[in-house]
Amino acid sequence: MSRGRFIAVVATDNSWGIGKGGRLLAHVRRDMQYFRELTDSLPVIYGRKTLATFPLGRPLPGRRNIVMSRSGITVEGAEVVHSERELMRTVRGRAAVIGGGEIYALLLRHCSKVYVTRFHRDFSCDTFFPNLDDSDEWALTGVIDTFTATESDSVPGMKCSLLVYERQENE
Repeated sequence: MSRGRFIAVVATDNSWGIGKGGRLLAHVRRDMQYFRELTDSLPVIYGRKTLATFPLGRPLPGRRNIVMSRSGITVEGAEVVHSERELMRTVRGRAAVIGGGEIYALLLRHCSKVYVTRFHRDFSCDTFFPNLDDSDEWALTGVIDTFTATESDSVPGMKCSLLVYERQENE
């Protein structure tokens, strides 16, 4: 098995919510910069619904983009895979799983680390990331930064933390 080949990058609220109606919780410049830092050198794996949230619905620039979809879509500037098995044949090294909810649920078992931007508030959500705090498999191992969203962010004054969770190996 390829356990630990991937990382996941996600922004959640206090209840591990990640979105509603196909939309992100908030747009916070520092979170977006951190996301770019984490994913710039890695292939990114995401679903068709996540692709729709990107500017103009286009793949992320400067990275190998892999879209998971059960449908027969084609995406200019990205590779499309239709199953976990096909993904594992397509991606030989490390990669970043970046959403959405179904893709996280499917691929979390292949991740060794999860980089969480925690928005310290509760949003109305219909999509959630697995609660890593309730899992014996995962442990919070680092707080990279804490900051407050600026006036130019979509939720000014919101407290945010950049957290790192690591898979715990059973002994």
